[in-house]
Amino acid sequence: MERVWLWSMFVLLSVCGLCVFGEEGKEWKKIRKDISEAVVGYTPCDPVNCSCHLSVLQHDLQHFTAGISEDLMATTIQRGVGTHYQIIGHKLYREHNCMFPARCSGVEHFIIEVIDSLPDLELVINVRDYPQVPSWVTPTLPVFSFSKTSDYQDIMYPAWTFWEGGPAVWPIYPTGLGRWDLMRDDLKKSAAQWPWTKKESKGFFRGSRTSPERDPLILLSREAPELVDAEYTKNQAWKSEKDTLGKPPAKEIPLVDHCKYKYLFNFRGVAASFRFKHLFLCGSLVFHVGDEWQEFFYPQLKPWVHYIPVRQDLSDVRELLQFVKQNDAIAEEIATRGKEFILNHLQIQDVSCYWQRLLTEFSHLLTYKPKRNNSYNQIFHKPSKTELCLRCSQRSRRRLASGKSV
Repeated sequence: MERVWLWSMFVLLSVCGLCVFGEEGKEWKKIRKDISEAVVGYTPCDPVNCSCHLSVLQHDLQHFTAGISEDLMATTIQRGVGTHYQIIGHKLYREHNCMFPARCSGVEHFIIEVIDSLPDLELVINVRDYPQVPSWVTPTLPVFSFSKTSDYQDIMYPAWTFWEGGPAVWPIYPTGLGRWDLMRDDLKKSAAQWPWTKKESKGFFRGSRTSPERDPLILLSREAPELVDAEYTKNQAWKSEKDTLGKPPAKEIPLVDHCKYKYLFNFRGVAASFRFKHLFLCGSLVFHVGDEWQEFFYPQLKPWVHYIPVRQDLSDVRELLQFVKQNDAIAEEIATRGKEFILNHLQIQDVSCYWQRLLTEFSHLLTYKPKRNNSYNQIFHKPSKTELCLRCSQRSRRRLASGKSV
């Protein structure tokens, strides 16, 4: 009851705050109304047992309520749309080939973490960027993918990047962005160094030209640098300044340094963008461009409540930037709600919990008992660099305590 009362009071204060701007704010009436209605209509999700994201799991599995037969699974495996895994007797087995070994390793970390609670099952996990099951495919194939649009029927799982597997950004992240739990800590520290009142009041974006959809923001930055600082960096496909809109590629900027700015832009990449969840932790206001591509945690992030939605063609971006600059209190409230959501509902344990619930529910759909393929190798837990360093530190302390040299 206390939690509900506190949320009700927060909503009331937020709505009242939207009503006190008088005549000078008439030009922003539509945006304020959108924010007010979104905040009033928002119900905080249930944090218990990762139930916050349960509706996504239920939606993705609804195509298989009639069950998944051995023949359907065999067809899925033969199509070569992903890597085949088996869980037999609380042990994980995998076919020999994996297109992206680091991505498979990131997936395997979470499966092994929850494997003791899982029944026997088998599944096909796609570690490519793009989903594999368009809606017109019949029958619907049970393929797990990290991201999709409404045109696909893949089953979404938490991406490998929560643990390892990229994306690599040279030279600042040569082996990928790194573990989500550790990156959360780094971003929280940076956010503390850059509270809202110290942040620079302009938009910020650094990234490669994955898509021309990003061009309008780069061009706006050149035209109105007081509104936004946006530049293209070099990627693997870069050949000349033509690939960075006629200017030299900009220097890559670590995510922790994004926290200096009040407004941070998120664009899709080939599929969903891996940076999206990171930006919120700066305590900055996230401008999310387009809503086509999804990950498993996106649906509970609501436009105007947790972030500013931007049209995919960026036709409204100038107006939105001007709005937040002139309505600083509202902008800060949205940024705070976004940060709190990610802090409270996308912890590393929430990711493991989702994996456990997803695989358990999926196993109930199998209409047969999987038989182990004896040619598959067992996958074992691999200690991370952080775990290895921790063990080294513990051994060192024990040696010092016993009087031995390290």
